[in-house]
Amino acid sequence: AEALEKTVKVFHHVFDPKGEQIVTKGPGGQFSHHRGLFYGFNRISYGDKQADTWHCRKGESQQHVKTIAIEAGPVLGRHCVAINWHGRDGEVFATELREMTVYHLQGGHLIEFASQLTSTEGPVRLDGDPQHAGFQFRASQEVAGETKAQTYYLRPDGRGQPGETRNWSPNKPDHRNLPWNAQSFVLGDQRFTCCYLDHPGNPKPARYSERDYGRFGSYFEYDLNDGHSLPLNYRVWLQSGEMDVPSVAAHQHNFVSPPQAKVITRP
Repeated sequence: AEALEKTVKVFHHVFDPKGEQIVTKGPGGQFSHHRGLFYGFNRISYGDKQADTWHCRKGESQQHVKTIAIEAGPVLGRHCVAINWHGRDGEVFATELREMTVYHLQGGHLIEFASQLTSTEGPVRLDGDPQHAGFQFRASQEVAGETKAQTYYLRPDGRGQPGETRNWSPNKPDHRNLPWNAQSFVLGDQRFTCCYLDHPGNPKPARYSERDYGRFGSYFEYDLNDGHSLPLNYRVWLQSGEMDVPSVAAHQHNFVSPPQAKVITRP
């Protein structure tokens, strides 16, 4: 049971820019199913079955099948992995190809999350709510236990107050389709800023959620049809210290409008 709790879902830890400590949360602590960078949905339906790959409490799981490719060097580290999504009966209902890339840049880490999810059981409905679905980040348990009063969010419309959060709901529909969101949190005596960058090609509406204890991200609804994959692309920028709106917006601009290369043939 202990091994199952620790390995029932795939997630990715994030190191600080110096590589000295992990800034994300693993199993245990407040909400054990919140772990690092993670992706899932708590309301999945296909045929006459239901599944929850967010909590994974009724037999569901995400299982790493194999590592397809690994690259490592002074500029970036990357791996591509195959992941199976299992339902309550233990059977696979979807397969995922996931590529994680971390770029070692001046001032911080740039992390790219790319996923392609494919149904193996015909039409699959992916659904949930802002707190329990989508692609999300969870800061270390230390934030929940000791420093959450110092957590604040930086949004396209400005900096929020410490402890103040926004969460999409049908009654508060404005917190959606943000190009980016950023969380500033404290571990020990060090403040970090984590920027969540959403690509416009990802499904919309994207409904956002924030918590002072360190979890934030967005989710969407999607009908996954047999033979048609769901592609996703997000970026996360992590740095020490604080940021302002223009600096986060610049990272989003670079994500959406990357530099273009042109080959010129000279006579």
